[in-house]
Amino acid sequence: MSTTIDTTAFDKGTDPILEFFTVDQAQAIVNFRGNAQLQARIEELAGKSNEGDLSPEELAEYEGYVKANKFIAILQAKVRKLLSRSA
Repeated sequence: MSTTIDTTAFDKGTDPILEFFTVDQAQAIVNFRGNAQLQARIEELAGKSNEGDLSPEELAEYEGYVKANKFIAILQAKVRKLLSRSA
């Protein structure tokens, strides 16, 4: 079951946090990529997930990475928008 959110409320609740970032910090967030070992682990779990071969522990781990990646993607998008306004 998918949960939907009011994006306007989400933005109102999260946009003020962006004011804490300097331009250099914002750029570092935009440029962030997980290290190669972490990316390899996520790809390994994704492959096992596609095959239906994840243990319960691996599923919990994979879901944690998926949530983290969504968070990082949203943060990076917000920071890109912030940077484009200050350019």
